[in-house]
Formats: sequence, structure tokens, C-alpha cells
Amino acid sequence: MKHILVVEDDPHNAILFRKVLERRGGFSVTLSESADEILTLTQSGSVDLVIMDVSLANTRHHGQHLGGVELCHMIKNHPTSAGIPVILATAHAMRGDAESLIAESGANDYVAKPIVDHESFIAQVKSLLEEAA
Repeated sequence: MKHILVVEDDPHNAILFRKVLERRGGFSVTLSESADEILTLTQSGSVDLVIMDVSLANTRHHGQHLGGVELCHMIKNHPTSAGIPVILATAHAMRGDAESLIAESGANDYVAKPIVDHESFIAQVKSLLEEAA
């Protein structure tokens, strides 16, 4: 069973991601907004894909606030986690923002919140997992 790490600070969005990924996708899901836990999990080899909220209000690393773009950049620049696909998730992107966020963070893809088309979202996740295999 593929393991998805969802990095989301809004509890309602986190629950929605978990339910969709577990029920429709059949994935194992871990929720976290702790930078230390996220980096440990991604570097351990136990995570197959990350869904990363762009705006993280409570995430800190060494006392510094860390947003999703910076955290994704850290994941993608570490040798043991660089190959893990990351999907950025945000409700605040305007046209063209997705491309610049992906370029800045090193993420593989982007999804707009809230997730409305669950089947399309699951297909997006499965496609990235297949590419990474």
C-alpha cells in the first residue's frame, strides 16, 4: 500500500484529503504539519508521495516559520527524499501562480483547494506515483 504524507494546517482540509486518499485511492495516509516529522518521514524512505499545503501557519524548523514552498524545497534538495513526488495544494493561486510555485519549490504538480473532483485528484496522485516508480 502506497503511503501519502499530507502536510496541511487546516483540520477540515486535512480530513478531506485523508478521506479521499484512503477511501477512493486505497492509500495509507499520515497527516502532519511538524517540519521535523515531515523531514524525518520523507528522509526515512517510508513516504511515496507528499501533498503539501503552500500556506502553513504553524510550521517551524529551528525556530523559523516555514511555508510549504520552503519545506518542499528542503525535501527536493535532500538526496534521500529528492525523488518523492510532491503536489502543492493551495486555495489562493491565480492564473500562472501554479507554474511559478512549482518552479520555485521543485514540486512535481499542483492542485487547487478545495478538492472538488475526487476522481481526477486520485488519478493525478496515481499518475505521479507511477512516474516515480
